[in-house]
Amino acid sequence: MTTTTASATHPKPGTLGELKRIPDFDPRGASRSVKNEIRRNLLRAIEKGEQIFPGVHGYEDTVVPQIVNALLSRHNFILLGLRGQAKSRILRGLINLLDAEVPVVAGCEINDDPLKPICRACRERIAAEGDHTPIFWMPREQRYIEKLATPDVTMADIIGDVDPIRAARGGRDLSDELTIHYGLLPRANRGIFGINELPDLAGKIQVGLFNIMQEGDIQIKGYPLRLPLDVLLVFTANPEDYTARGKIITPLKDRIGAEIRTHYPASVAEGMTITAQEAWVARDQARKIDVPQYLRQVVEEIAFQAREDKRVDRRSGVSQRLPITTLESVVSSAEQRAARTGESSSVARVTDVYAALPAITGKMELEYEGELKGADFIARELIRAAVGRVFSKTFGETNFQPVIHWFESGAELKFPEHATTADRYLQLSKIPGLMENIERLGVENRTDPGPAAAAAEMILEGLWAHRRIGRSEERGFYADRPRQTEPREGGGSTTNRPPRRGLN
Repeated sequence: MTTTTASATHPKPGTLGELKRIPDFDPRGASRSVKNEIRRNLLRAIEKGEQIFPGVHGYEDTVVPQIVNALLSRHNFILLGLRGQAKSRILRGLINLLDAEVPVVAGCEINDDPLKPICRACRERIAAEGDHTPIFWMPREQRYIEKLATPDVTMADIIGDVDPIRAARGGRDLSDELTIHYGLLPRANRGIFGINELPDLAGKIQVGLFNIMQEGDIQIKGYPLRLPLDVLLVFTANPEDYTARGKIITPLKDRIGAEIRTHYPASVAEGMTITAQEAWVARDQARKIDVPQYLRQVVEEIAFQAREDKRVDRRSGVSQRLPITTLESVVSSAEQRAARTGESSSVARVTDVYAALPAITGKMELEYEGELKGADFIARELIRAAVGRVFSKTFGETNFQPVIHWFESGAELKFPEHATTADRYLQLSKIPGLMENIERLGVENRTDPGPAAAAAEMILEGLWAHRRIGRSEERGFYADRPRQTEPREGGGSTTNRPPRRGLN
């Protein structure tokens, strides 16, 4: 702790006696409880205006203030939220509120405080060795222990059990405290113990947490053992399970000091910030892959569309991992295309989003109606809706009649499978009124084939999303309703389509 760490002029103490001889040593500060330690460091961070949970975005005005209040109140707390809402990241981020290192009795299983030991082995050792008792400086990273709750977790895993082999080797009675093999919770002493998916923990294990949360002690194997652990308990759970009708024991729920709800990003911009931070897009430097901002918006919008779609199970949620893995797959598709065409750089296209379907379908739990349609169909519909939303926000009431009329005159556009960027740019440039609008998508130079062609394709995809033109795998882009010819002299009219003019 800050009151016991060595200064530049004093080496780090290696024994209990050296620890006591540190100038301005305060044994009360050195033995400060972990919750008070977090309180002190948290208040200092707030005073300095530091970010409490680096890398966690969108919670600054909602979740983080509630966590701060819980920590300042010295409460154990639980984070309730659907999958992919950074619950585990927040719990692991709590270690940044601990001191850089703390002194513990060297070799102690439960990180005993050398100034206030609680286990019998350390008390006997200090009584025998006195100020010569060796100490170890434990870094903050070792003071966080996490356990994923599963039905097969036992009381021995969490609390501990009697070790008959240790008893036999030491010639001790099984009721002797020195025969205990400590579980994860005692080993988290003077630190933080997190349990993910708390309701999945068996009922008898939840009961075993009562004493440590209320009285601060534990019992092992039926005989009382006073072991006043110093630990902050934190949990995560799904809101659907964390109810009286679910798998949580009400008395345990009553003992948790604060219940804090997490949520998905409130805006596309927040989601894009998270996705940009987490997605692996910096690939091989020999081949540059660029993902335009509007395409990143489309990727993020897919998740927002899925969370609103009635065919997707809202109780399960749509994880933030969906846009993260989708963006990574978009980059991979563009990277693969560049390798096939022999180009040194590539700009991601809308077609690359469709190539990322496997990264989307596995991230959604579908309702009955969605199951009937199939995950692949739903994912394609979500991409189309996302493209339509981004297109509307970008272009508003922009007039694309010249583009639509070009298709209605009978023209169609389909690119060869391995068309180069130059080929695509050449064909797209022939469509009247198309390249004149790509600046709205952030393209600064119309003559730059990569960005220009990708933006032009985005416009065509947006027109298709709004049903202004048609598109199919066989024909590419075409007109849904070709223009009618003039009425015939003998009455009536004809809807014969003019001869088809393909660009390839």
